[in-house]
Amino acid sequence: MSSVLTMKPAAASPVGHVVEFADAPGESRVVAHVERELPEGGIPAYLAARKSGVRSFVLWADGERQTRLATLVTASAADGVATYRVLGAQGELIGTLVREKALRGKGLRTRWTVAQTGCPEAVGFKGRIFWWYVWWLLFPVQVAIGVGSLLNGGGDVARGPRRVIWRAGREVPLEFFSDDDEVHVHAPWVDWRLAAALSALIRTFDGWLGTPWDDKRD
Repeated sequence: MSSVLTMKPAAASPVGHVVEFADAPGESRVVAHVERELPEGGIPAYLAARKSGVRSFVLWADGERQTRLATLVTASAADGVATYRVLGAQGELIGTLVREKALRGKGLRTRWTVAQTGCPEAVGFKGRIFWWYVWWLLFPVQVAIGVGSLLNGGGDVARGPRRVIWRAGREVPLEFFSDDDEVHVHAPWVDWRLAAALSALIRTFDGWLGTPWDDKRD
């Protein structure tokens, strides 16, 4: 039985966003409250740094910020390749997430690598090659729709393929489903805190057609 992690706006929490966990159909509960961790210089400094791929946020156990579950920090970010560390409440390393931007890393698609301490490394690519091929064939039509949207406020531009399937050998420990922005955890050895951090991190790279939760100016 797979479990599902979904990041959503908080209905009633000063933190702003929560991660819900479900391990049975129709049953879900909030397991983390997600908030940016701002550097010295505050929001302007964070927004300036995020342009190069830098991210930092906290997973709280409660909306009052009394108990820290995990923290995501940026180890390095340059030339389209960023490495993030997910740390536990005591600062211990839970795992590492690496994002290699398309055409900057090791392929034509954005590559995500999930490495959990003491477990197999899992690699996934953003979108399937077939759907990227179809999307690029329709790109001229999307441009026309986009221009029409700017002129008269109508039309809807299709986003590029976003689904990610992580593979560790013959195993598929994780999947990201873009329709509902869900991270599905298939392997029992995956730490849910790492998966929760991954679900929040992916949403910070929603692109120009999406709504990244961490780019607010307030």
